[in-house]
Amino acid sequence: MKSIEEINEKIRKGEVVVVTAEEMIEVVKEEGVKKAAEKVDVVTTGTFGIMCSSGIYFNIGHTKPKIKLGGGTVYLNGVPAYAAYAAADVFLGATALPDDDPRNKNYPGDFPYGGAHVIEDLVSGKDIRLTAHAYGTDCYPRKFLDAYININDLNEAVLFNVRNAYQNYNVAVNASNKVIYTYLGMLKPNFGNANYSSAGQLSPLLNDPYYKTIGIGTRIFLGGGIGYIIWQGTQHNPDVSRTERGVPKEGAGTLAVIGDLKKMSPNWLRGVSVKGYGVSLAVGIGVPIPVIDEEIAFYTSVSDDEIYAPVIDYSKVYPNRESEIIDFVTYKELRDGQINIKGKKVPTNSLSSYFKAREIAETLKNWIKSGRFFLTQPSAPIPGVESGVKFKLFSGREVSQNEN
Repeated sequence: MKSIEEINEKIRKGEVVVVTAEEMIEVVKEEGVKKAAEKVDVVTTGTFGIMCSSGIYFNIGHTKPKIKLGGGTVYLNGVPAYAAYAAADVFLGATALPDDDPRNKNYPGDFPYGGAHVIEDLVSGKDIRLTAHAYGTDCYPRKFLDAYININDLNEAVLFNVRNAYQNYNVAVNASNKVIYTYLGMLKPNFGNANYSSAGQLSPLLNDPYYKTIGIGTRIFLGGGIGYIIWQGTQHNPDVSRTERGVPKEGAGTLAVIGDLKKMSPNWLRGVSVKGYGVSLAVGIGVPIPVIDEEIAFYTSVSDDEIYAPVIDYSKVYPNRESEIIDFVTYKELRDGQINIKGKKVPTNSLSSYFKAREIAETLKNWIKSGRFFLTQPSAPIPGVESGVKFKLFSGREVSQNEN
């Protein structure tokens, strides 16, 4: 076994052996798990795709005279933000939309600009127009602020995402006779296409399926800078069906992550418009996996033909909560461009960029080899299969018409 400290010492000396998850597949094929575990110190992973549960918070500093943003309204380039923390702190969610967006139309058309685009513009160094109305108090008398802010002038600017890097995900299809629009894109009728979103064999949590090395405090590549895993993500659901390699066959674990927005890049934080759904943020995440033993070497050599994803009919599951898995397909089949559903050849499309995921894994690899990036020992584990943590559907009591 190797320790994190031993691997970090190799990084300091310039002796560390780092490969990407893609390269690890070939290392294990050629040399076997035992020799691979002895030879390789770190395996780097990467994923770049739409991650709706993302957002930022920042502090604008106090104005003269002072204004209390909390309790008032705040808009950033016309997009509503949340300011009920205190006087000068603002939170902006990636999926926020302007008040005059197309949701009021009969047809949900394109969403040209929202919270995710504001985030991208802010990271790009562009000036953002902040418009705020407050109610005024003796200590915060100002009632209106209309000004431009820039990321370089903010006290703090932080990316804080509550659910990222899903461990596997659905393949979305549409069995109905009409086009439907989803967060996984447009789905043609009668199984006309199949959309998916995962980096497969490069994806972080698919290379450490039981969270043996990934935990709270793990240092990661985030948005082009350095970030940290701070908790399991919302909807974390580790207790699902798995293959013999331990890889979940449906959506399982998720991560909550945080990092300094000022050190990130718009190359890895991109605003996305999804027709008929809204806006979202494409986020780049890369997690280094220390090869501490043969078990981890085995897990990090998983390939696309060993990872299965569930095919789900989105014309049923989202309107009616009737989750029925039509079939399972491998990521190799998905990346080959078509899958077979009930005897029909269906073209596939990925909303996750494998090219960018590979670039993230390579970048993180180079950071480690050059001594720019060191590994961290998690301070606590992410809840695993035996934790009893499960994702629950909404169980609240809806208000009846009589109560209305």
